[in-house]
This record gives sequence, C-alpha cells and structure tokens, in this order.
Amino acid sequence: MELVGLVRACVTLLLFLSSSCGAYMASAPTLKMDQALVIFHNQLPHEVKVLYTSDYCYKCVYQSLVNVRANYKNASAIISTKFTLSMRVESIEDNTVLCRWTQKYHENGHYTVWILLSYDSRNTTCIHNVDGEHHNSYLPILVATLFLAVTALLFVVAPYIYRKCYASKFAKSICCQRPQYSLDNDEAHAPQAEGSATKVKHKRLRSLDAFRGFALTVMVFVNYGGGGYWFFQHAPWNGLTVADLVMPWFVFIIGTSVVLALSSMQRKGVGRLQLLQKITWRTAVLLTLGFCFLNYSPRDGPLSWSWLRIPGVLQRLGFTYFVLALLQTLGGNEKTGQKADHWWAPIQDVVLYWPQWLTIILLETLWLCITFLLPVPNCPTGYLGAGGIGDDGLYPNCTGGAAGYVDRWLFGDNMYRYPTCKELYRTTQPFDPEGILGTINSIVMGFLGMQAGKILIFYKEKNIHILCRFLVWATILGISAAVLSKCTRDEGFIPINKNLWSLSYVTCMGCLSFLLLAAMYFVTDVMGWWGGQPFVYPGMNSILVYVGHSLLGFYFPFSWEMRFQESHWEWLFQSLWGTALWVLIAYLLYRKKFFLKI
Repeated sequence: MELVGLVRACVTLLLFLSSSCGAYMASAPTLKMDQALVIFHNQLPHEVKVLYTSDYCYKCVYQSLVNVRANYKNASAIISTKFTLSMRVESIEDNTVLCRWTQKYHENGHYTVWILLSYDSRNTTCIHNVDGEHHNSYLPILVATLFLAVTALLFVVAPYIYRKCYASKFAKSICCQRPQYSLDNDEAHAPQAEGSATKVKHKRLRSLDAFRGFALTVMVFVNYGGGGYWFFQHAPWNGLTVADLVMPWFVFIIGTSVVLALSSMQRKGVGRLQLLQKITWRTAVLLTLGFCFLNYSPRDGPLSWSWLRIPGVLQRLGFTYFVLALLQTLGGNEKTGQKADHWWAPIQDVVLYWPQWLTIILLETLWLCITFLLPVPNCPTGYLGAGGIGDDGLYPNCTGGAAGYVDRWLFGDNMYRYPTCKELYRTTQPFDPEGILGTINSIVMGFLGMQAGKILIFYKEKNIHILCRFLVWATILGISAAVLSKCTRDEGFIPINKNLWSLSYVTCMGCLSFLLLAAMYFVTDVMGWWGGQPFVYPGMNSILVYVGHSLLGFYFPFSWEMRFQESHWEWLFQSLWGTALWVLIAYLLYRKKFFLKI
C-alpha cells in the first residue's frame, strides 16, 4: 500500500508539472539584480501561506510572502538574494507549520517549491527544484578585480622596463639615494646649500596621505553605489561591511594629522591663541559645508528645507576635529628623548599624556552610562537593537535605544529618516548614524589616531619601535573587540555596530587602522617600495574630492541613468568610472600644485 501511495504521488506531481509549469514560466516577470523568482505549487486540499525572514535580521518576526490556494493552485514571489532566507509554510486554518527550510538563493534564478503530502498522506513535504540558470552575481567584481590588479602590476613593472631600456637612466637610478621622510606631514626635507648653512625641509609623511587617499577612494566608490553589492553598502544593523570601514579610518587619520600638524606649528613658535583661532575657523567651515551641502538635492535646489538634517558626516568630522585639536593645543606639547629610568618607561608615550587620557576615559564612561543606564520610555534599559520586527517584535519603536532617544529628543524630525535598518527591520522611527552619542565614540576613535601620531613623534627615526608600538596597539584593541563582541555579530556584550558607533566598533576599527597604517608606513616611508600612488593624490585634496563627489555625483559624466538593471555589470562600471574620474581630477590638481585647504 505504501508503494502504491508513493507512485500515485509521483504521477500526480509529474502531470501537474507538465501541465502548468511551462506556461507559467513563459509569463515569469523580469528580474532585476539581487532578485530571484520562486513559484509555489500547492497540492494540499487547503490554502497555505509562505513566510520568510532574513538570517541577517536578528530574531526577526517572520513576514508574509505569499498565499497559495488549495488543490493544485500556484503563486509566485520575487525574493531578495542578498542574504540567506529562512522560510516556512503554514496552514491558513490553524497556523500549523507544515514545512520549513533555509536557503541562499541566487541572482536571477528561477525556483519551484512543491507543497504536497508525503506518500503515507500523513505529513506535508516541500520539494525544491531549480528551473533555470542563475547569474553569477560575483563575476563582474571578479573581472573588475583582475583588471585593476593587472593595471596596478603594469604601473609597477613599467618603470623597471623603462630603466632597463635606457641604461643611463638605470645607472643613475642606482647611484641616486632613496629619499628619506621625516615624521611631519608638512613639507619635504632635502638639504639645500645656502652659503655655508644647510636648510632642511621636512617631507610629508607619504603613508598618511596614502592612507587618507585610500579611505577617501573607497568612500567615493561606496557612495556611488559600490556596484550594487550589499557588502559595499552599510550593514543593516550589527556587523561590518566595506562601507563601514571608511568613516572611522577618516576619523583616525584626523587624529594623527592633528598631532603632526599642530606639533609642527608649536615647534615653529605659533602661539596657542593663534592655534585656537585657526582651529575654530576650520571647524566653522566644516560645519557650514556639512550643513549646507548635506541638505542639498538636485531636485529641490540648494538649502532645501525638505532635506533638512542637523547631524551629518562633515558636522561630526568638524566637531571631532575641534575636540581633538583642543586636546592637542592645551596639553599636547611635544615630548621626545625622555629618560628611560622609570618603571613606566615602556609606556611613557601614554603616561606623559595622562591628562588627555583621563579626558577620553571620562568621555567613554559618559557614553557607557548614558547607553546602558538612561531610562527610555517603553524600551528596556540598555537596549542596543534596531527595533522594528527585530527581537521578536517586542520593541518596535526602540530603534537605537538611548542613542536614538537622545537624538529624537534633541532634533525631532530634523535627522536621518532612512536608516540602514529601515528596509530589513521594517523600522518606523528615524535614526541618525551621526548622532550625539556616536560622536563621543568618534572622538575616542580620533584619539587613537592621535596616539599613533604621538608614537611617530616620540619614537622619531626609530622605525622598529614605531612599527612594534603600532602592532601592540592593534593587538590590544583587537582582543578588546573580540571580548566585547564575543566574536559574533549579534550575541556579544556590545555588538560591533556602525550606526551606534559602539565601543566594540571603535576598538575593532582602531585595530584595523593601526594595522593598515603600519603596513603603509613600512612599505612607503621605511622601505620606499611604493610612493602611495594613486591614493596620495586624493589624499592631498581630500576636502575638494569629498565635497565635489557629493555635490556632482548625480550628474554626467560621474553617473547616468542605468539601462541594464538585471545584473551588477553596469552599476559596477558606473561606480568604478565615477571613482576613477575623481582620482584623475585629484592627480591633475596635484600636477598643477592646487590643494584646497581650510
């Protein structure tokens, strides 16, 4: 009897497949990038509903996808292929879960799910079929990576081929000494004879310009869409993507530059009052630029009140710069050549700046107290989630916890209305990733960059000491991030979260920043293997490139209306094209020696 039931089920399935699948697939809708089509066939005698949730959405409530009527009816649904989906089929009558599965669907794929009774007619099973070839969504980025790698290799190999063809130039290159770099990011040092005296000009720290330019180039690329790939866009809530790396890198570089620049000015005899005037002016310009162009839309015109947003990227960078510059001006006199006969000699580059460290510790304590102790109406104290449908839908209006509550209390609706969690978590509350509490940890991140600058000055011309100190700091911060996050995305004491600028996010990005700066310092300034090209060009004109790409990003030739939206090819080309244009503009301005400074 069991064999007869199995044969009957198979025959029924084959007849239904032959009669309906071909006609239905012929009328399948056109899919865009990161989409797949799933057709559900219901053989059961009662109606069912299909629900889904994304595995990237932490403890999210299942959402309704489609209802499928009874007795050999079908229904289709277009689903996202960005993340792995957990799906289940429930009975409409009593909400009984009939079957469930977890699967990562592929771009432009066509899938069929058969909902039918098992051979004994007691249990329900779901059978999956792949009906059509899907696109390899990662092929465009693979081709682009290979192209960029070959281009970079040609630029590296070309000078060697050139010198080999011209023996005189090759011999001259051997005789010439490698240029040396000092630790100030000001001017080049090259001995110049003037009578019997010798003048020494200081050369810019190439690794810092390369680091800044690299961060800015990645920022331009992700702001132009990053080819439409989810990992080049900000994480929905917890976790890290490529887009989440660039902002803290920028803040870290600001801290390092503050120490190097202001120390150089202090050595030249510039007074504190003059420094304070310069700091205040630069901060005011950054805040004004941020407030004006972030409220700009090509559709609504400049200073559109419909786009009004008080917090912003340049506003945060400007305020962070102001606090860090104050710390350096009021208590950051250069300290080098200290005696090593104290017990704290191995950490004297920290101990000698204890007032600044005390300030930072107090600021971080303030962040922790507000985040975990401030009562938020109708929300659990210390809540760090996205709200919406997350956390089993228990706290739908608690997006960001204390951070979101403070910003909504201060700014009302004049803040970011489309946070990264809105689509996945179905949130309704505005939340600004450049809010008040996050700015506190932005200052902490910048102070880690200041520590890198102090190491460069304190251990001047001691490259081994500098690199070892960078690696020690990277290790300490990396271990801290691992402990705070428990090496998980959502289950840690303090998850890594760019929207909140959580403490674990700061320590993780501090670790990566020290590692990247150490690598660039070793390659460019110590060994001289690489001059930092092409990243030094946007790195030396960062304000112009950042403001320019933000204002002109909507216009040709930097972008255009895409025609082929079925895959990532055109979007990736557009993102790379716009980024390359700004690098080229920065290079031409570098050749003309034009640098926009504030």
